[in-house]
Amino acid sequence: MAFEKRNSALNVNGNTVNGQTADIHITSHGSDFYWAICAAMGFSTICFLALSLKEPRQNRIFYYITSGITMVASIAYFSMGSNLGWTPIAVEFHRSDPRVRGNYRDIFYVRYIDWFITTPLLLLDLLLTAGMPWPTILWVILVDWVMVVCGLVGALVRSRYKWGYFAFGCAALFYIIYQLGWEARKHARALGPDIGRTFLMCGTLTLVVWTCYAVAWGVCEGGNVIAPDSEAVFYGVLDFVAKVVFGCLLLWGHRDIDPSRLGLRIRDYDEDPAVHGGFAGERKERLNHPHPNGTNGVANGATEGATHGQNGTTNVV
Repeated sequence: MAFEKRNSALNVNGNTVNGQTADIHITSHGSDFYWAICAAMGFSTICFLALSLKEPRQNRIFYYITSGITMVASIAYFSMGSNLGWTPIAVEFHRSDPRVRGNYRDIFYVRYIDWFITTPLLLLDLLLTAGMPWPTILWVILVDWVMVVCGLVGALVRSRYKWGYFAFGCAALFYIIYQLGWEARKHARALGPDIGRTFLMCGTLTLVVWTCYAVAWGVCEGGNVIAPDSEAVFYGVLDFVAKVVFGCLLLWGHRDIDPSRLGLRIRDYDEDPAVHGGFAGERKERLNHPHPNGTNGVANGATEGATHGQNGTTNVV
């Protein structure tokens, strides 16, 4: 017996939220595409984590950051594929095209939650690769959050005032482009040709793709120009390139770069004498190498303590 494969997400989770129905919404085709990107993000997360096992624990920082990006994105795309994480918003521009004809369009706010978490991680990957100082990194991440929040608020505004938030978001994007294209690029190049090459490759990809996000917002949430299914493809392809392709290129570039060259000297607990040495290790060393007078270190220490005590010195334990 042949079983028909069917995506029932739109039947289970309908197009009505809080009593309001979106008449401009995704179909099963858009849902299928979201599911496909969800699978790609999840598979990439497993691959990135598997690759991290080949590295010492103290050298896995870029693997963990990159895995976190795709992991969060897979959850967001699971939500969108399930037709969840959206709200109907009245459109500013009413179109005659039947694919975008209507009064309320579904706006996936879960996409912005994804970006609020993953875009700072993407910037952290890049700025740490460039060896940028922490104050600059924190400031650029704050500007990035401004960009994402402005995009979300603008998408939820029904009037033309949404374009004011779009302008603020674009201003933040231009600042990030300046930091990546000028300041961080110079910093990375000064650390060595391999680091400079890795940053240039991944940074250029990020600048191009992030600029396309602004275009996507303008024709989707902003202008109601393309249908939600086309929106799924537009944003899905951008996210795949910005996260999965970016992650592959970044980790490939870091294969021979020691994080200590980037100012990331991370101590592993196996190297910490307080964990694997400490008092127990010191005591063992003394027992194995007794003092010349025939006493071990502990006994000698006790004798010395007693001597100091007789001389009027107080020992505090």
